[in-house]
Amino acid sequence: MHREFSGASIRRVVDRSGASVPEHAHDWPVLSLFVIGGYSNRTEIGETFIATPSAILYRAGAAHRNTVASTGFEQIEVEFDPAWLGCHCLPDVPVARWIGGRAGAEARTLVRVCSQETDEERLRAAVRRFVELASREPERRSPRWLGAVTRRLSENTSLTVDELAGEVRRHPSWLGTAYKLATGEGVLQAAARLRVEVAVRLLRETDLSCAHIAADAGFCDQSHMNRAFRRVLGRPPSVVRDDRRNFRQHRPW
Repeated sequence: MHREFSGASIRRVVDRSGASVPEHAHDWPVLSLFVIGGYSNRTEIGETFIATPSAILYRAGAAHRNTVASTGFEQIEVEFDPAWLGCHCLPDVPVARWIGGRAGAEARTLVRVCSQETDEERLRAAVRRFVELASREPERRSPRWLGAVTRRLSENTSLTVDELAGEVRRHPSWLGTAYKLATGEGVLQAAARLRVEVAVRLLRETDLSCAHIAADAGFCDQSHMNRAFRRVLGRPPSVVRDDRRNFRQHRPW
């Protein structure tokens, strides 16, 4: 996907697992919206690992480089002329990172807008709304329990909220609400995304059958996988398999 507008462009970027993206910068600001997967992001403000749902805004000329996680990475990049955006809400820093929380949830909404055949005015309004909202979001520390819950869910996506709550000694209803506030997605949404991430990497980087991949990724069957792909990515596994022709790098560095 690559679309051009009068003062902006949208492109979908796909990286294979373990890829290294060398240092680079852009002539215009770039808003990077995480779709699935994650990477270690290094900029002048330091290095951190970022996964979905999240977003990064690079000011023009801000250098950055990435090392992609074992699940691979997919993002939507919106590059725009500040004058095209028509607001004065851009953060006054070279790099702004929004990891999870309300901004992460709003990034997911903006991904859906960008993935559709949207017109320029709708795109501009959606990008402006996101930047204005995200710029007002206070920086938050991740709660202590979040790492343990995220790790256990990535190890076993079939765990229920009750089971996860028991492991961190919290009430299930409290954990469900707190997890969504902290990450920008519910526990069941996260479990579905994690299964999709495993399946996406296998589709893009192996020749295994869809039935085999569905089982390996933890889906009940191939139909279950197809439904999850529609919800998480908005397209079926057969289309995702074709992404192997569009890797930013054709092999790991």
